[in-house]
Amino acid sequence: MDPTIDVLTIAADPDRWVDAGFHLDADGTCRAGRVRLAIGAVPGVTRGIVAWSLHGLDAAGAVDGLLTMDSDRGPAEPADHPNGVRSIDHLVVATPDIVRTVEALAGIGLEPRRTREFGTPLSPRRQVFFRLGEVILEVVGPGRPEGAGPAVFWGVAFTVADLEATAGHLGDLLGGVKSAVQPGRRIATLRREAGLGTRVAFMSAPEPRPGQAPGEDR
Repeated sequence: MDPTIDVLTIAADPDRWVDAGFHLDADGTCRAGRVRLAIGAVPGVTRGIVAWSLHGLDAAGAVDGLLTMDSDRGPAEPADHPNGVRSIDHLVVATPDIVRTVEALAGIGLEPRRTREFGTPLSPRRQVFFRLGEVILEVVGPGRPEGAGPAVFWGVAFTVADLEATAGHLGDLLGGVKSAVQPGRRIATLRREAGLGTRVAFMSAPEPRPGQAPGEDR
């Protein structure tokens, strides 16, 4: 069984997430698919995804700068959200040294699934993908190391039931809908003024694979 994400801890104002159409439980937790988002004040941090807890690995500590905790809880029960969010599609980690970060993640038991090269000859870029249950972990960095800084959680993309309906719900808070890198899918980015503390995008659902019913996990 693949390791999974239990919790993403996000330094942000919970009320801004509610304003953006997310349902929060009484304890402030937002359940996006099988993942819990712990949204609120974090001492010493003003904004951003600051930590994650992983199930199925023994990985407590800092993994190339990514604050990591272990979890033995089962997955969350998905919640209904006014903005139509179903689940997390992918979590993005940015790094100045992608080889170093990928090796650190492999060292805790995560298996790279695919690599994508892009950019230009003068500015090559690379993405390496991992699977964490229903979530894709996307590590992005330069083709050549650009310093010794740590990896950081860069942002998160959610899958929604109907991207047009999500756009209608969010209005001016959402940027324009455009084609995603993934074939047959579309994406729109939430504007910074929404104040969710991290970069957020919304994506249309992937097309089902042969023999897969709509809505089933990829």
